[in-house]
Amino acid sequence: MVKEWFTKTADYEWQRLKQGPYHRIEFMITMHFLRKYLPKKGLILDAEGGPGRYTIELAKQGYQVVLLDLVPEMLRLAERKIKRVGVKRKVKRIVEGSIEDLSMFGNENFDAVLCLGAPLCHLLDPKQREKAVSELVRVAKKGAPIFALVISRLGLLRTLLIEFPHEMQYAKHHWRVGDYVPGVYGEGFTAAHWFLPEELRELFEKHDVEILEMAGLEGLSSHHKEETNKLYRDKKKWKIWTEILIETCTHPAVVVVQNTFF
Repeated sequence: MVKEWFTKTADYEWQRLKQGPYHRIEFMITMHFLRKYLPKKGLILDAEGGPGRYTIELAKQGYQVVLLDLVPEMLRLAERKIKRVGVKRKVKRIVEGSIEDLSMFGNENFDAVLCLGAPLCHLLDPKQREKAVSELVRVAKKGAPIFALVISRLGLLRTLLIEFPHEMQYAKHHWRVGDYVPGVYGEGFTAAHWFLPEELRELFEKHDVEILEMAGLEGLSSHHKEETNKLYRDKKKWKIWTEILIETCTHPAVVVVQNTFF
């Protein structure tokens, strides 16, 4: 189900983070934290990195990167993009696989691990999520940063109110359980688990991972697409706003109500 969905949406996933000012905020804030916490050099695993948007960006900055994804169509698109940009020598491997099984990599193999396409959300069984996190931690060197992006449960409820009020009958299920099964609890997306911030924190702390920061990746612009895109037309105002987004994105009140956070 998940694999089929992302096979059909590979081109969209490539365009998603750059299709307009509002969507570019997620990329901007994510890159802010990558620059803040990544080592100056090293080998990075981009786990379930889709068509390679972050793989390419980090390769351009001089990092060595391994791209892993579940969907062959994503990897074929990534190969084309990597070749076109000219960073092929920095991308050491392109591997088909799942975050549930990283056995092709040894223990403490990477200087940093990225899990940014919300793949943890597409594992409905809690045991699957536990296994995936244990694998992400296992392949990271001691002290290496791990970045994990998920879809917010409270943010999803706001999306339901704004964009899908006709599916309000499923709101209590989304809030209390957090699992979405297409055709059962609505339409328009693949199977997913919506996270609460404390749930993500607990999942990693079980594996002795220190949580350095949690951030809302749309910041205060979350659910304000039209207003954000309009503001972009005024470059001075846009500069002020993006600086505010960076400064406030880790505030607990901002993290809780996001569409996505890590």
